[in-house]
Amino acid sequence: MAQVAEDGTGPRASASPREITVKAVVLGIVLAALLAGANAYLGLKVGLTVSASIPAAVISMAVLRMLRGATTVENNIVQTAASAGEALAAGVIFTLPALVLLGYWTEFPFWPVMTLSLCGGVLGVLFTVPMRRALIVDKPLQFPEGVATAEVLKAGERGGSSARYITIAGIAGAVLKFCQTGLGIASSTVTGAVKAGGVVIGFGSELGVAMLGVGYIVGLNIAVLVFAGGALAWLVGIPLYMAFADPAQLQTIVSGATGYDAAEAVWSEQVRYLGVGAMAVGGLWALLSVLRPMRDSLRSSLRAVREARGSGEATVERTERDLPANYLVYGTILMAIPVLLVFLSVVDGGRLEIGGGLFAGTIAFGLVFSLIAGFLFSSVSGYMTGLVGSSNNPVSGVTVMTLLASSLALLGILGSRIDFSADEAKATIAAATAVLLSSVVTCAAAIAGDNLHDLKAGYLVGATPYKQQIMLIVGVVVSALCIAPILSVLYTAYGMGDSLPRPDMDPAQALQAPQAALMSSISKGVLLGGLPWPMIITGGVLAVLLIVADQLLGRRGSSFRMPVLAVAVGLYLPFELSVPILAGGLIAHVAARARRGRGEQDGEAGRGVLFASGLITGEALVGILLAIPFAIAQSADVFAISPSALGMSDGAFEIGTNVLGIAAFACFVIWLYRTAVRAG
Repeated sequence: MAQVAEDGTGPRASASPREITVKAVVLGIVLAALLAGANAYLGLKVGLTVSASIPAAVISMAVLRMLRGATTVENNIVQTAASAGEALAAGVIFTLPALVLLGYWTEFPFWPVMTLSLCGGVLGVLFTVPMRRALIVDKPLQFPEGVATAEVLKAGERGGSSARYITIAGIAGAVLKFCQTGLGIASSTVTGAVKAGGVVIGFGSELGVAMLGVGYIVGLNIAVLVFAGGALAWLVGIPLYMAFADPAQLQTIVSGATGYDAAEAVWSEQVRYLGVGAMAVGGLWALLSVLRPMRDSLRSSLRAVREARGSGEATVERTERDLPANYLVYGTILMAIPVLLVFLSVVDGGRLEIGGGLFAGTIAFGLVFSLIAGFLFSSVSGYMTGLVGSSNNPVSGVTVMTLLASSLALLGILGSRIDFSADEAKATIAAATAVLLSSVVTCAAAIAGDNLHDLKAGYLVGATPYKQQIMLIVGVVVSALCIAPILSVLYTAYGMGDSLPRPDMDPAQALQAPQAALMSSISKGVLLGGLPWPMIITGGVLAVLLIVADQLLGRRGSSFRMPVLAVAVGLYLPFELSVPILAGGLIAHVAARARRGRGEQDGEAGRGVLFASGLITGEALVGILLAIPFAIAQSADVFAISPSALGMSDGAFEIGTNVLGIAAFACFVIWLYRTAVRAG
């Protein structure tokens, strides 16, 4: 048995507990692949991902408990590798699908997707190695998910029983998803609209349970802000735009659509760009907020390295051993080489019709930009994760900032030689180049936040930092190998955004890929012109007001805060996705009050989080599994039950599916609440 520290939190620094074992590595690899797929689906559907560390820790404890002899730090190693899958999926799906939406790719080629995601993820691990001591040891930040994961690991004896909440919810969520998307007997969304004069107010709700789980996990504060952003865009922004827009321009946007479809067209073409402005300002604010702490962090890390060299490696305790500092330099150079090769092979310099020198200079700029911005935003991501948690990591804001900067830089470099406004094909190539640069940065930033919150959990349970960093790299490699096939299958089965690989596909079934759609619009809009700058500027002004309000709330010590990026996400999401997120947040709040009324602590409410995680995982995995037969058959109606098979008219069948979808969603709302408030 491993030696345990005096406070009971984990093995002593002088002990040598089992950490990286064969069973831990195998389980970590399997969970990394599964969670990468589940979060890729979730992110493409709604533009949000959730931290996978707690579910991974619970599953690890349940499995390793059956094999007997597992240590706390061994379970920690499993969740470390597994959570890398979720984080890398976020970095990839926020950027690379934009190349398909731009029309630059017609599929997801394996080697470029794998290489960019792998290299970006490994850089994210390496860039945060020198920050661990400063942010976790010398300047301990909150790292909410890291602390929560450590508490779950310490209570490992409850792992077997706790895992059943994930399993039951996962099965139930999977069955509902199959009924909605596979059999087609239950609606996955319900929408409506009210028309007053020439103004349309659209409203609706997603009836899938994944968003319900997301809302529960992020809590009422974030859920309210996401919903507020959606309400502001759909209930205020769209009606105002339709009331005051030029009639001819409005007719061009609406193009004969009526009701909810008309509102959706206005949102897609104009109003969602409020979210672009808010995200850009939010990302800049995040960067400015961490400049001083980042400087202090680097100074502290360099001082620690000098002290370790001066005193000798043997004197450094096990719990303070990071990957050697020279690995950062060598690893960065090693990762830069395949990134450069991808840039050279994917960017079509011949079609740009520029000289070899300018092309080489553009590629060199792209490589240097991606490495510098990757390091800078990895630091931002790591620090912000410590403040607000991994689930609220401002990756969206980081991506928007990176893409705007890279697009404007490419416009400056190539704009004197190419008239992009007169050649859309060349603008598409330049826009795709900006997306490629941003993909490396975004993957690095996403992994950086995950890395540090995993290291926080490890610090609290007495783990060895360099072993966790090794397992994070293992998780990155596994996820990078899986992500390209997953994206290909999902795209072939459902389509993404307004890009449908087959003419007979149902646009309503397409994965929205909101962040990627945003990236394609921004990159091409900067180069071609035509971005709705009044909307972007208005969104930026709104973000400034939110930042001021949030700072005032912070000074008053309010428990309710207003992080600008949560509102920005709501502005950019279809409104029907915000509704179940709000429902989940309300359940979390009401359930917490009920538990406190019985004298229980909030920390005893793990079953609600686990149940919500199961809902997300079950729906996401069935969505991926259904994509396989859909892709093979080139149709999403493989398992669909037709109205005639049930002896029903089309109208009656539609009413029946809506009623069944709403009733099923209501049952899951009640079930989640009852699970969350259950005593003992």
